[in-house]
Amino acid sequence: MKLLNALRSVERAVLVALFLIMVFLYTGSVVTREIGGSLASRFAWIEEAVRIMNLFLVFLALGLALERGKHVGITNLRARLPAPLLAILLKFIDLVGLCMSVYLAWLALDLVQFVLKSGQKSPTLGVPMGVIYLAPVVGFLLLGLRYMLSLLGVIDRYQDYPQ
Repeated sequence: MKLLNALRSVERAVLVALFLIMVFLYTGSVVTREIGGSLASRFAWIEEAVRIMNLFLVFLALGLALERGKHVGITNLRARLPAPLLAILLKFIDLVGLCMSVYLAWLALDLVQFVLKSGQKSPTLGVPMGVIYLAPVVGFLLLGLRYMLSLLGVIDRYQDYPQ
């Protein structure tokens, strides 16, 4: 459980840091464009950097969102099922979610390797484009971890999470 709490803390810290950096960079970009004149062209990389950070922000938040019950779900059926049948359904949902997450991470990893072999680089940052495609790999692995922990009963993602 300590390891899971540490992972949660790291995930939160990374997400908050990414978000704050994005706000700071984008605000600086807007201010530079308004008052900087020709200086603004030197900061063209900010738009691309913020877009890449946004991708990582979205994918890295998948696991935490699932654990907190923030993913979309249809609860009509769940509310009407008897407890034994509901337990089976919830385990089935976790199993399917785990399989899909691992499969999507595997596909994303293939995409990372393909794009890295192509040698493509981002236009303004010069970062290999394959690095950008790491966001879904990590995000879906974190999502799969949460599905697995729920499947094994380590976490109860169906309980109401304190806000």
